[in-house]
Amino acid sequence: MNIGLYQSASSLSALERWQDCVSQNITSAQTSGYRKRTVQFSTETAGKWNLRPDAKATGPEDEHAVLFARVTNGINFLTGETQPTRRELDVAIQGDGFFELKGPDGQKLYTRSGEFRITPERTLVGAGGFEVMTDGGNPIVMLPGGGAITVNRDGTIFQGETALGKLSIQRFEDVGALRPTFGGLFVEGPGAGRETVDEPELMQGYLEQSNVQPLREMVDLVLISRAYEANQKVITTADEQMDKTLRALG
Repeated sequence: MNIGLYQSASSLSALERWQDCVSQNITSAQTSGYRKRTVQFSTETAGKWNLRPDAKATGPEDEHAVLFARVTNGINFLTGETQPTRRELDVAIQGDGFFELKGPDGQKLYTRSGEFRITPERTLVGAGGFEVMTDGGNPIVMLPGGGAITVNRDGTIFQGETALGKLSIQRFEDVGALRPTFGGLFVEGPGAGRETVDEPELMQGYLEQSNVQPLREMVDLVLISRAYEANQKVITTADEQMDKTLRALG
């Protein structure tokens, strides 16, 4: 068995997963509050290969561990850059925490994106068109007459002089337990350790950008392309050698 052939094929599979991750980062680089997807490479042992195929291995020097590439996906939760928009429905969180949205079938969703808008039914919604929740677990409904909207530093929303509710800001003891869905949204996973932020620090008229660095992602694409070509060359060479061996043996 040509171990190198299988190892190169394993590397190609790992590179494809890395490329998918980088492509997703580039596509979502302009999505407010998006968190960069990461990959971590390691090796996985798949038994040992006898270096003396004509006899049994007599010691460790006759055996070689068969290693294959392994990829683990992750998320970079570093805070993105906060930029001013001067839009009254844009809100950025300073420090830890996530906005809480009400997803399908009442599922709780969490996001760093404070790019809100108002539906024709006067309900405040966030990413994906999901309702923004208050710390009491209710949606925020604007007044029929309209009026200027103000978001205090603690997350309390006013329309004119009327308080409409306080934004629910949730923090997690283990952000690594959050599971990504789409559009910068997350759902709580086992062991996340959620708790309400009683005194959040919010900024109205600002948005937190994604923490993706497009230039870094483009460099990674070049590295992936070169590594892919190198592994393809190894596979092609191994295939040619096998072909020559078979022809020579008749």
